Amino acid sequence: MNVPRQGEVWWAQAQDERRPVLIVTRSEAIPVLHRIIVAPVTRTVRAIPTELPLGPDDGLPIECAASFDNLQPIHRHLLTERAATLDPARRHELCRAMGALTDC
Repeated sequence: MNVPRQGEVWWAQAQDERRPVLIVTRSEAIPVLHRIIVAPVTRTVRAIPTELPLGPDDGLPIECAASFDNLQPIHRHLLTERAATLDPARRHELCRAMGALTDC
């Protein structure tokens, strides 16, 4: 398996459910961690500061959003397949959503 990187969307398999997640953990730490932080991707787009909108321009089939209000740690081995990669020019949006989450 390829090592996931921050800003990539991967399919995660857990408890008979497969769902896309956005990798939030910094790329440099991922190879040495067993669990990483992800933001679940949902079709419910609320256009709030703690979401990062995603869609066809990012390589996903439909408009959706990564929910930073629902960050969760998952075991890295549950990531099964890379689905998309956030354009590096949009990295600031990931940081903005993290800032909104912490209200900093």
